[in-house]
Amino acid sequence: MAEEFKAPETGEAESKNFIHQFIDEDIAEGGQFQGMTVHTRFPPEPNGYLHIGHCKALTIDFGTAEKYGGMCNLRFDDTNPAKEDTEFVDAIQEDIHWLGFDWGDRLFYGSDYFDKTYEYAIELIKKGLAYVCELTPEQFKEYRGDTLHPARSPWRDRPIEENLDLFERMKNGEFPEGKYTLRAKIDLASGNFNMRDPVLYRIRYIEHHRQGTKWCIFPMYDFAHPIQDALEGITHSLCSLEYEDHRPLYDWVVTHVSIPYHKPRQIEFARLGIDHTVMSKRKLRKLVEDGYVSGWDDPRMPTLCGLRRRGYTPQSIRNFCDRIGVAKNTNTIEYAFLEYCLREDLNDHARRVMAVLRPVKLTITNYPEGQSETFEVENNPNHPEEGTRPVSFSRTLWVEADDFLEAPVPKYKRLYPNGPECRLKGAYLIRCTGCVKDESGNVTEILAEYDPESRGGNPADGRKVKGATIHWVDAATAETAEIRLYDNLFSDPEPDAAGKDFLQCLNPNSLEVLADAKVEAGLGHPDPSERFQFLRQGYFCADSRDSKPGHLVFNRAVSLKDSFKP
Repeated sequence: MAEEFKAPETGEAESKNFIHQFIDEDIAEGGQFQGMTVHTRFPPEPNGYLHIGHCKALTIDFGTAEKYGGMCNLRFDDTNPAKEDTEFVDAIQEDIHWLGFDWGDRLFYGSDYFDKTYEYAIELIKKGLAYVCELTPEQFKEYRGDTLHPARSPWRDRPIEENLDLFERMKNGEFPEGKYTLRAKIDLASGNFNMRDPVLYRIRYIEHHRQGTKWCIFPMYDFAHPIQDALEGITHSLCSLEYEDHRPLYDWVVTHVSIPYHKPRQIEFARLGIDHTVMSKRKLRKLVEDGYVSGWDDPRMPTLCGLRRRGYTPQSIRNFCDRIGVAKNTNTIEYAFLEYCLREDLNDHARRVMAVLRPVKLTITNYPEGQSETFEVENNPNHPEEGTRPVSFSRTLWVEADDFLEAPVPKYKRLYPNGPECRLKGAYLIRCTGCVKDESGNVTEILAEYDPESRGGNPADGRKVKGATIHWVDAATAETAEIRLYDNLFSDPEPDAAGKDFLQCLNPNSLEVLADAKVEAGLGHPDPSERFQFLRQGYFCADSRDSKPGHLVFNRAVSLKDSFKP
C-alpha cells in the first residue's frame, strides 16, 4: 500500500497566480460567484495512468480548492470507452491519495450523466440548435470551408421532427458507425473552427466499462464536459491551454441548455513540459505494449506509479509543482529540477545506511580472526532524535572496487598499497598494505591493517588523517542485493519534437543492473515506502514489485549530488 502524504504547515506567505487573481475577483463583492464556495474538479480520462504532466493539473485543481476552503470533485471522463478500463480508475484514485489529496464523497463519472446529456441534446434539437448530419469527418472538413469561404452541410436545415426521429433511432442502434452524427448549429462563419457546427454525438458500438452496452451513441467531450461541470455546481473549470479555443463552445453549451444552476467559468493554464521524456498517453502506451519498458510503473516512466516505484516522494512532487508555478505560456522544465526537488526532500528525511554496489573483499590482516564487534552509527545527521543503529564489524569487509587503485593517480586519497590512512565510516583507521589477484590479474582481495586505538575513526594521538572516509559492509552479516541504476529513458532532450521518431530517441543505457551488491544486514526486510541514502552513492528504495526476502532489489531514485542549480 502506498504511503500517504500529509501536507505540512509551512507558515510561508502564499503566492498568488493569475488563476487565484481571477477567483478573487469572482468571489469578491459584485463578482459572479460572490458568496459562493469555490468548487473545482479534476477530470482524468481512465485510459492510462497519471503522469507528472497530469500532476500539475491535479495539484492546481485540488490545491485551489484547499486554498479557498472549497471543494474539488474527482470525475472520471469516461465518455470515450475505446481505451477506458477500471484498472486505470483504481490506479488514478491511488495516485491522488498518495499525493495527499482527497475528494471525500465527491466521486463522479462522466457516464453517470449520459441520460441527462441525451436530454439536453434533444432540447437543442427542439430549439433548432442541433441537427443530424450524414457527412463523414473528411467530407465535413471540405464543407466547413476555410477561414474566408465557409460552407454548410446539406443537412443543416433538416426539419426538427426528422432530426428528433433520426437521433432516437441512432440511440436505438438502427444505423452503422459513421452513418450519422449530431452536430450543433452555431456559426459557420466563425473564425474559431470549434464553433463551426461541432459534433455533439457519434455512433460507437463498443462496451462501456460501467454502462455496458446500454448506449451506442456517445457525447463528445466538448458537449459533455460543460454539462457535467454545471450539473455538479463547479465554479471554476481549470484546464490546460489547448482548451482555450474551445472556451466559446464551452460557454455556448452551458448557455443554451436549461441547466438550473450557475454557469461555470473556464480558465486555462499552460501544460507541463519536461525534457528527456514524452507525455502523450498514446506514446506511453506504445512503450508499455511493445515492451520498451516493463510496464506503466517502470521506474523510468513519467507516470506517478513509476516515479513512486523509483523512490520519488509525494512531498518532492508537490514541491516541484508548486515551484514551477502556474503559467499562461507553454514552457519546458528541466528533468534535473524534478530530481533536485527529490534530492532536497530525501536529504532531510532519508535514513542513512551503508551499501557496497561493486564489492571487493577487504581483509584486515591484524584484526583477530573470529572476533566481531558492533558500532553505533547515526541514522540521520539532520535529525539526531532519530538515534543510531548497531552495525556489525569483523576481520573481513566489503568495500567499493572504486575505492582501491593498485597504482594511484595524482590526488587519489583512497586505498592503495602503502598509501595514507583512511577511515572506515564509524569504525577504525586502516592503511592498505597490498592486494591479491586472480590469474587474469583482477584484484580479488584488498589487504590492510587497522589501528586498534582508533575506534570510532579517531586516532588516540590526535594525528591528522590524510585519506578519505570510505563506507563498508561486514562480510559476515551482509545481505546480497540487486541494484538498479536508472538514467533518463530518452537520450534526446526533445524526443517529442515534431518530425522525430520518439522510439529512435530511447537511451540504450537507461538501466544498469548490479546483481551482487552488498547491503547492511538491517536492510534484509525493507519497507518499500521507506527511502534510504546509501552513503556516497545516492538515494534508494526497495522495489515494490520485485524485492522480497532472499531476493532484495533496490532502485536508485536519484544520485547523491548534481550540478543543477534552481
